[in-house]
Amino acid sequence: MATVDVVLPVYNEAHVLERSVRTLHLFLTENLNHEWRIVIADNGSRDGTFAIAQRLADELKDVAAVHIPEAGRGRALTGAWLGSEAEVLSYMDIDLSTDLEAFPRLIAAVASGGYDIAAGTRLGPGTETTRAVTREILSRGFVLLINLPFRTSLRDTQCGFKAIRRECARKLLPFVKDTGWFWDTELLLLAAKSGWRVTFIPVRWVEDPDSRVRVVSTVWRDLKGLWRMYRFDWSKTRKDG
Repeated sequence: MATVDVVLPVYNEAHVLERSVRTLHLFLTENLNHEWRIVIADNGSRDGTFAIAQRLADELKDVAAVHIPEAGRGRALTGAWLGSEAEVLSYMDIDLSTDLEAFPRLIAAVASGGYDIAAGTRLGPGTETTRAVTREILSRGFVLLINLPFRTSLRDTQCGFKAIRRECARKLLPFVKDTGWFWDTELLLLAAKSGWRVTFIPVRWVEDPDSRVRVVSTVWRDLKGLWRMYRFDWSKTRKDG
């Protein structure tokens, strides 16, 4: 049995935070056979999100709330993971778009399956996805844009559903420069190119109509992030280094 932190990065999510946390708390209580904790990582919210997070932390067992003053999903995750003593560090998006049924398998892949990182995938065999066709095409195109030049076999870098061994996180996160949406891609590329074991867990996923992702600006930032990583010295992050 491992110790597991489940981080929920949130920014102005007062409208959905309590419902999602209570849903997740009940699911973990009934389905995860590990010692776990939910960490609500607020990053610069201005709508009362952190006040709700603090109340939930006071009311519910194994729930904690942390506040990161500056906005940035990647910034919140890096801070929460590096500040954790749990053996397995994980996160999911607060909208719970990814079916929780896959979460125990995600954790098992890292806790006992021999992998350093496990990530949910909405692409490929065993997945069920409900989202706009344009988003589906962009996701597949982005994965191709990563795998061809970097010679990797990543399946889905942007699904907000990941777990990592603490040792791996502490080795790689200091090299992750992005603080927003490219954070996931950067982390997986660093791991895959540096000899860490990465696996992908097929998930059921339903697009959130209230998604905060702005497709055009996000794609542009992703392209700039990939260009930056073309010049990265992978030897710095090697598992055996």
